[in-house]
Amino acid sequence: MIHIRQEEMMKYALVTGGSRGIGRAVCRTLSGSGFYVLINYHVNLTEAEITLQQVREKGGEGEIIKFDVSSQEEVENALNGWLAKNEGKYISVLVNNAGIRKDALVMWMKNEEWSDVLNTNLNGFLYTTRLLIKDMLINKYGRIINVVSLSGVKGLPGQVNYSAAKAGVIGATKALAQEVAKKNVTVNAVAPGFIRTDMTKDLDEKELKTLIPMNRFGEPEEVAEVVGFLASEKASYITGAVINVNGGLYT
Repeated sequence: MIHIRQEEMMKYALVTGGSRGIGRAVCRTLSGSGFYVLINYHVNLTEAEITLQQVREKGGEGEIIKFDVSSQEEVENALNGWLAKNEGKYISVLVNNAGIRKDALVMWMKNEEWSDVLNTNLNGFLYTTRLLIKDMLINKYGRIINVVSLSGVKGLPGQVNYSAAKAGVIGATKALAQEVAKKNVTVNAVAPGFIRTDMTKDLDEKELKTLIPMNRFGEPEEVAEVVGFLASEKASYITGAVINVNGGLYT
């Protein structure tokens, strides 16, 4: 009887918001670990194509898949369509990375600034996870990694909406981990601090890095390496964890 190891069978990973920043770095890292990577994007096809090109330059393979994580209809149409075209295959690794910020003080925050951030960051987690977790449970193997934020762990002024959304995902991570652990499905979160990406380019890096014990912003690859470990078989006994990647800013 021929035994096929899990790592040889399960080669499909979805990274939401995979076109830029941390998401792009995660796509490259997972590709280097032998995964066929589904690179999700919502608006910028050009950036998604650059990510795919970088994946291929590393000797990997993947494809681009367009949907807005905040739209249940778009998520279900895109992912059910992919599963229908790829009968017998399933996505064993899901990285919920897509996110947006709309910073404002609460006293001036508009309803849409609140709802847009929660819909993308929190509801988006639900729509993608709920659909893909079924196959993970059936196959008794899966890895779900949620990219959250220092804002969701510590809370940051001017980001009450973002902090609420990311804190919600952290709570969901801990609860879901307990629901699915017996089926060999792990659910973890990675909480980056200040990472040098498009999302932080409007921040005053020179001033903020004085608050960080390591005295610098992090790089997307430093977050991606943690995600890559949690997506591997080596992390089989880690679930419900929140791993901070913040240079010692908050522990």
